[in-house]
Amino acid sequence: MSDMLDDLGGWLTPLITRLEPAARSKLARDLAQQLRRSQQQRIIAQRNPDGTAYAPRKQRTLRGKVGRIKRKAKMFTKLRTARYIQAKGSAAEATVSFASRITRIARVHQYGLRDRAERGAPDVEYAQRELLGFSAEEQEFIRDHLLHHLTL
Repeated sequence: MSDMLDDLGGWLTPLITRLEPAARSKLARDLAQQLRRSQQQRIIAQRNPDGTAYAPRKQRTLRGKVGRIKRKAKMFTKLRTARYIQAKGSAAEATVSFASRITRIARVHQYGLRDRAERGAPDVEYAQRELLGFSAEEQEFIRDHLLHHLTL
């Protein structure tokens, strides 16, 4: 995955450096926003970058009323919003990242670490769910977007 981006960067870097800094930052900002949208759609679909489904949530006992039907909630409903996934672009880089307070939660799920669900709760081993990452389609999009911008 990163090999394609490294190869692309090798021959594309001299072309991009010829652009004015304002044009580079606009290109990076547009690219970061499109990638954020793509990441959001992938999180909504509950898919890893390689196309596999997220590991399902562990079943909890729901202490509700007898006979009550509860909807199955999707994971990361707030985490996938534009408020928490930030897209930034400058003349030097384009970044898609999580907001500061949410970073810890995202890191735990991204790498499958141990964490507490709430204060005072026991440690829980979380399954690995890649929230941010490049799929093959996103890599092609990056290449095509850069080439389209440079040919104008």
